[in-house]
Amino acid sequence: MERKAQILLVEDEAMIAQVQQAYLQNAGYLVHWHDKGDVVLEAVKLQKPDIVLIDVMLPDHLGRDGVALCRAIREFSDVPVMMITAKVDELDRLSGFESGADDYLCKPFSPYEMVARVKALLRRSMGAGAGEGAFVYDPTAQVIRFGEAKLDLTPTELRLFNTLLAQPERIFSRDQLIAQAYSENLDVFDRAVDSHIKNLRKKIDAVLPGADVVQSVYGLGYRYSPPV
Repeated sequence: MERKAQILLVEDEAMIAQVQQAYLQNAGYLVHWHDKGDVVLEAVKLQKPDIVLIDVMLPDHLGRDGVALCRAIREFSDVPVMMITAKVDELDRLSGFESGADDYLCKPFSPYEMVARVKALLRRSMGAGAGEGAFVYDPTAQVIRFGEAKLDLTPTELRLFNTLLAQPERIFSRDQLIAQAYSENLDVFDRAVDSHIKNLRKKIDAVLPGADVVQSVYGLGYRYSPPV
């Protein structure tokens, strides 16, 4: 029997946790739920999960908030960590990444998106498609690499490409990409995405000539298709 990937879910609101747990279990994962931040570190050591999902806004009286918890986990483990938060400010997201998070999911979100992001993060962590023939996001250095080459991306291009990279073959509309890649307090025309995608493709072509990995889908948006 194939081993089920184990997910450690850290969420203090029971109703939210039950919904998340149900969708993850239906997707075939084994889910351990904890509602107190101060017991999570020991759980990570004992259960050795394949991924940890942490609500950033854990109340102080439950031990640690999500960012502090992620930072503490990083002191002894490289388990993939996904932060779940109602905070959408760019500085908050960067704070999460600097604490060692591998991905960020902002509320409100579809449970299906949560499952898709978990699958993508597990694929990356388990090495599916990684190596010389894949683009890989390095959250610590905040860069995207192809083999030994590093793409020279602007912050916006980095966020755009990482959004597409996290969910291969998913089509993102321009509005969805704007929500992920641009600061919330900016008014951005959707055609600005086209300009950044054009520049991104040039930089991808510099490390992988002729690759058509960031594809336009007429009338819908863009998707990332891994190189073959």
